[in-house]
Amino acid sequence: MAAQLNTLLRAAAHELVCPVPPAPGAVSAVRRCAAAALADWNVSEEIVEDALLVVSELVTNAIIHARPPAELRLSWKADDGGGTLRVEVTDTGPARPAGQPLGWLDPDEHGRGEAIVHALATRHGMRVHRGGVTRWAELVAVGGV
Repeated sequence: MAAQLNTLLRAAAHELVCPVPPAPGAVSAVRRCAAAALADWNVSEEIVEDALLVVSELVTNAIIHARPPAELRLSWKADDGGGTLRVEVTDTGPARPAGQPLGWLDPDEHGRGEAIVHALATRHGMRVHRGGVTRWAELVAVGGV
């Protein structure tokens, strides 16, 4: 019985780790990687679009504000028709001192990522650790009736 339960738990949890290349087009490449994983895992359609936007925002943040390397980690834990998707992007820390402006960025096109993640995620946060910084968000899909 315990072996069957462990098998069911492993089947309901999925994980992907995807490196974020420090190159033009990295966000779209990582987003495609994430979209393929979400489709393979049959992640609830109610959160896929939001999840891909969160992936884009967190990866963009790592590319613009941090030193490489960076990586995306997705984990999906399914339950009765729904589940929880955790999105994590880890980088090696800030590329410039805090408060130093990015003069080359158009403020009309940048600076809203954190607000977008906050609006879409059920929970989100940041963890500073010896290897750098991990920004994370969780999106929850409610099971069907």
